[in-house]
Formats: sequence, structure tokens, C-alpha cells
Amino acid sequence: MKVFRLSLLFILVFAWCFQPARAQDALPSGPYYVVQPGDTLWDIALLLGISAEELARYNNLTDPGFLPVGSRLFIPNLEDVQGEVVIETVPLGENQRSLSRKYQIAEPLLARLNHQAHAGMYYAGASVILIKPGETPAAMRRSRMTAGSSLIELAVAAGVNPWQLVEINHLRGRWDGLPADILLTPGDSQPGPGALPPEVNRLDLTPLPLVQGKTTLLRVSAGADVSLSGSLAGYDLNFFRDEAGDYVALQGIHAMQKPGFYPVSLSLVLPDGSQFDFSQQVYLTEGDYVFDPTLYVDPATINPEVTRPEDAEWNALAAPVTPEKLWSGQFLSPVAPEFSDCFPSRFGNRRSYNDSPYDFFHTGLDFCGAVGNSIFAPADGAVVFAGPLSVRGNATMINHGWGVYTAYMHQSEILVQVGDRVSAGQLIGLVGATGRVTGAHLHWEVWVGGVQVDPLDWLQTVYP
Repeated sequence: MKVFRLSLLFILVFAWCFQPARAQDALPSGPYYVVQPGDTLWDIALLLGISAEELARYNNLTDPGFLPVGSRLFIPNLEDVQGEVVIETVPLGENQRSLSRKYQIAEPLLARLNHQAHAGMYYAGASVILIKPGETPAAMRRSRMTAGSSLIELAVAAGVNPWQLVEINHLRGRWDGLPADILLTPGDSQPGPGALPPEVNRLDLTPLPLVQGKTTLLRVSAGADVSLSGSLAGYDLNFFRDEAGDYVALQGIHAMQKPGFYPVSLSLVLPDGSQFDFSQQVYLTEGDYVFDPTLYVDPATINPEVTRPEDAEWNALAAPVTPEKLWSGQFLSPVAPEFSDCFPSRFGNRRSYNDSPYDFFHTGLDFCGAVGNSIFAPADGAVVFAGPLSVRGNATMINHGWGVYTAYMHQSEILVQVGDRVSAGQLIGLVGATGRVTGAHLHWEVWVGGVQVDPLDWLQTVYP
């Protein structure tokens, strides 16, 4: 008995030692966060959407820098809520209603936990605070309410009581099922985007968040009898089926597009002919591009009367989206190996010409080289332009399909012509110093969805 008492005393002392240092006030109550390795009070407060001072005060912490792993921090102003909170990332394809149903947390409580004034703040990639379930959630499937159907009919099809569907989906009654609503019904577990119909199995956006000047890939796994269209940050998306049968859309984001929230919108035509629309906000971050030294060039090459019509012609060449994908795998370097990692200027760098404001950016990737060095096609494609231009000098543009183009500027000699089909690694031109330049080099561009993007990504990543 004595040994038991000593053991119990040791356990109590040990547990007390590893609680946060608290003043001798009444213990807090409400939902709590369990401290993880590497956490700081300030990091936790940021995740919870409150100030570090308020969190420390509510938990009576005398030493906010001492947070033992596994200790509990209680969240203020939620005393009527109990349980452990966890932090998850909002995937693409979810909204407040779908998260509420997936985690069985009523929408008003979900909004309170996350300090959300409106449901639109559950953007893809956001951190969301949830109450950890006390037991393993039951397997659920997504079901779509169709026009003219009722909750009772859906319950009969699922083999459950209608009131069970009311409870699971936080409805106000058996009459509350609306057309196009995505409900959860008991059944085999069906992963996938909770705010989209069951015909959509997966929805991925890369990168997330969006980044200025980067190639964005949207992948949708859906049935063969589903058609799809959409937009991203103001750009219309062009979807194609890949070898795996997924819908994929590639879209560039302008290197100087203002950071902030932008919508990704999808419109599906389902097998029964009905249309389903979905939209969610995504965040666009800065690309962290540097400022190049001011360049001094022939004034004629920065005259708007010269640059504007040439830009319009050049942009129009990269606008058509052709349905045949001509490239395969990772792009090859357009220059010889000895120059393939030598870049006088990188894509996206902010630029000033002849002491102008830094209102310009570098639209491609510059490779070192001397007049007469070889230029190679990085992938199979079709030549859509080959000729002289005032700013770009002797230039070539190649269409690789699906809205992807590459371009080559300032050449001393062009070795292809419009209409030619070229193969990866084929010699297509020679490095030069024509057009608006300060010396010989290759200026190489990659266009995706009518927008110039960072070419290095295409040398390091296989798209799609």
C-alpha cells in the first residue's frame, strides 16, 4: 500500500511539473489546444486567431516562453465548448457547409472557432480550427440532391432513416434538402472534395497558394461522362484529359499580378444533364523577384509606338489553345550544357529602361552565349513565328499544344520557318545580339494560357 501511495505521488508531481507555468488563479475552461513540438505561444495564438497576450492571460501563464510539449492551452471566449482543437488545412473543393458536415461541427460553432464573419473566408490553403472527434467518424458518402427529389427519397435510396440524414447534415427538418446540395449519407467511405458532387473524386491545385509568374496546374478526377469548364484568377481554363483520364488545366499567373485573394471557379455538366457550379477563393503570393540594374538601350526600342503593336502581335501568337499535346516529359535546355546554368538575368526580375520607373519585368530567362552558339528546341512542337522584330530581334515561337508555347529572341540566325514541325533537341537557331539588347545572349520564354511564366520550372518539373 505504501509503495502504491509513493507511486501515485510521483505521478502527480511529474504531471504537475510538465504543465505550463501558471499563476495561482482559477483554472480556465473551454476547448484546448495541445502543444506540439516546435510550437511557441505566438505561433499558437496566430493559428487560433487571437493575441499571444490574451492567450497567456487566459491561461494564467507566468512564463509564456515555457510550453511543455503535450500541455494544454485553453481558448478564451468559448467556455460553452469542450474538447481538444486541431488545426487542419482547408483543401480545394470545400466550403463552410461541407467542413461542418465532414467534421460534424455545426456551422455557427465552426464560424465562432475560426472568427469567421462570413463563409467565404474558408479559402483553399487556409488553416481551420476544428474540434477533434471523440471517436472515429462513421464512414460517409457524398450524395447530391437533384431537382424534384426529396430528402425522404434520398434516405430510402441510402437505406437510412430520414431523421438520421437531418442530424448528420445539420438540416432544419426533412423538408430542408435543396437541389444541388451535397449531403453526406452513411456508407462506404468516399474521399474527395466535400462541396462537389460524388462524380468528382479528386481536386488538386499546384502550387497552393498561387505564386506570381508560376505555372498553375489544376487536376480534376471525374467520371468520363462529366464535362468541365472553369476559370482561375480571371483566366479562362482549358481542360484536357491526360493519360490517367484526369481533367488537367495549365494556366500561367502574370508575374506582376497583385497579390491577394482570387476565385477558382468550376462548372460541371453531370451525367443527368444538370449543371453544378462551385467557386472558392485562393491566395496569390509575391514571387520574390529582384530588381535588375537599370538597362540603357536604344530609345527607339522603348518607344510605345514601336513596342505596343509588336507586343500585341507577339501576345496574339501565344493565345490559341490547340487540343493536341505535342511535348512529352520534362523540357530540355535550349542551349548547350556549358551554358545551361548560366543566367545573366532571370524571369520576373523587375526592370527599368533608360532610368524609367521599375514598371517592367523580365518576361523570360536569359542564357549566356556568344554570337553563333546553338539554340535547340526543348520539346516537340510546331513553329508559328520565325522572323525579325524591332524589340525582340530575330525571333521564333513554337506551339507545343494545350496553350503552351516557347519563344527565342535576339538570334543571329533563324534555322526554321513557320509550319515546321520540330523535335526535342533539334537545332533551330543561333544566338545573337539583335533587337533590344546590351550584348549577345538567348532570351527564352515559356507561355502558358497566354501568360509568360518562369521557364526554369519547365526545365525542372514534368507538366502536367
